[in-house]
Amino acid sequence: MIRPEYLDINEIITDTNILALFRAVEGHGGILRFVGGAVRDVLAGLKSFEIDLATDLTPDELVEACQDAGLKTVPIGIKFATTGVVINNKIIAVSSLHKERKGYALNSDFEFTDDWLSDASKRDLTINAVYADEHGNVFDYYNGISDLEQGIIRFIGSADDRIKEDHIRIMRFFRFYSIFGKKEPDIKSLKACVENRDLLKDVAIEQVRDELFKILLTPNVVKTLRIIFENDILSYILPISEHLQELQKLSDIILQNNLEPDALRRLFIMYCPNLQLAENLAMRLHLTKEQKNRLVSWAKYDFNCQKSLDEKSLKQAVYLYGRQFCKDKILFDLAQNSIDNFDLLKTFDCIDHIEIPKFPISGSDLIELGIADSSKIGKLLGILKNEWLQSDFSLDYYQLADIAKTFIKVS
Repeated sequence: MIRPEYLDINEIITDTNILALFRAVEGHGGILRFVGGAVRDVLAGLKSFEIDLATDLTPDELVEACQDAGLKTVPIGIKFATTGVVINNKIIAVSSLHKERKGYALNSDFEFTDDWLSDASKRDLTINAVYADEHGNVFDYYNGISDLEQGIIRFIGSADDRIKEDHIRIMRFFRFYSIFGKKEPDIKSLKACVENRDLLKDVAIEQVRDELFKILLTPNVVKTLRIIFENDILSYILPISEHLQELQKLSDIILQNNLEPDALRRLFIMYCPNLQLAENLAMRLHLTKEQKNRLVSWAKYDFNCQKSLDEKSLKQAVYLYGRQFCKDKILFDLAQNSIDNFDLLKTFDCIDHIEIPKFPISGSDLIELGIADSSKIGKLLGILKNEWLQSDFSLDYYQLADIAKTFIKVS
């Protein structure tokens, strides 16, 4: 259970100011340990960006300890027995060890404990119930290290009980499987997820969506999604994807070219949706306005990179839709089609260096030229902009004004 000096704690402690918190807790007779993601990821050879801590001090005792040490605290999760401690302008979450919760409103709903095994027993997966102190001593209560090494993802104790305590754990199981799984899913854990899948309907769509997006960014996303679809885990909000091969190709392209992955982009290629389906997906997943606009624009505007990569066409596309839109559509095209000898990074660099010209004529200019009917201004601006685009942005104000005058005379 205890592995002395098992890991290099410097891989977790990137800001030594956090040691002041350890000293504060020790000064009040308590113990403080890293827990969960930070320990798990370092043990797996990954870089962790989350630091969570646990202590055998109650929240009130922790606040008092921090005050005595001159550390600021914020009540970020009282109903979860979690206190926020400000370290170098960052809030570090520190949970107090407690037994089963009786309610959700106040600290008094918790029975606090100094039993680390009891705290570990309430966590979801064995790989997330591993603790480490500031010296690199690791405390492994449920063989999480062995499971991590073997790529086995399973719940602590009864999988059914863990899921019923917090339904979103179904999605967390698949997320961690997609990151760390090396074998077929644990039979008991998968069975519990399938049998309790309807409980996800009680979870906020936004929470399920966020977990799905995290899965989309994982290394084994396609294998994991196949398992999810085969077992109807998300059938209440998502249709089965028929484009997982394209998703895999997109993931490979992103990895090969060292590009930043994008969950929404991966959602799009999963379905290659038309406009109606894109809008439907946005509604089902409660996408933000910005997310919906991106998803719908990909479906709405055609962009074939094999036909649009001459300098003129690409410049027009960047002007009309923006640089990132063009890059995204190129990635979609590459994921759906085989294009020989295509230099993706060179094309992206070209897009980044395209100078976007300013349309040289405005609605107020048209009014000065003699258009009294404001309802015609928009139509005429559209005509002029099309002429300007077709000229490769070469028409200036005076040339466009001449075209506008001709339009005014005819109309």
